[in-house]
Amino acid sequence: MSEIALLAPVPLVHLQDGLEICKSKGKVAFGSRAWEVFRELDTLRAGGDVPVLIYASMTDSDGPAVVSWQAQYIGQVDSKNGAHPAGLEYRPLSTAENTSDNLGWWAIFWEVRGLTEIPEEQRVPVQVIQSRTDQFYKPSFIPEGPIIVQNPW
Repeated sequence: MSEIALLAPVPLVHLQDGLEICKSKGKVAFGSRAWEVFRELDTLRAGGDVPVLIYASMTDSDGPAVVSWQAQYIGQVDSKNGAHPAGLEYRPLSTAENTSDNLGWWAIFWEVRGLTEIPEEQRVPVQVIQSRTDQFYKPSFIPEGPIIVQNPW
């Protein structure tokens, strides 16, 4: 089991639509401009899969940040003029509605398999997750980008 994990925010609508893509295509791709994080993650994982702890962003929730989705990180690909090199094949359908999401915006696309929603009773508050330097996140912390953390599972 990996000692590290990726903590990442993803808009809820992309997770919901991404679930169908992941089931039908075997993986789903999310865009990011934080290419440095993923290059470091690729070095640390040495070719193995890494758990992804996903905070569903852009919801109506007012409570503390909670990991409510999970997946396995399988790698990243460089964008082609800001779009995924395979077009929309591995992208959530909700990203097709926003042309700027697929044209010229992203540096890389990080790909996951096994995307699933975590049952309510098994969800993990972000504040119990530790950074790589053994620090816990504050109860008010809301992830705004991908972070490499210690694997809580």
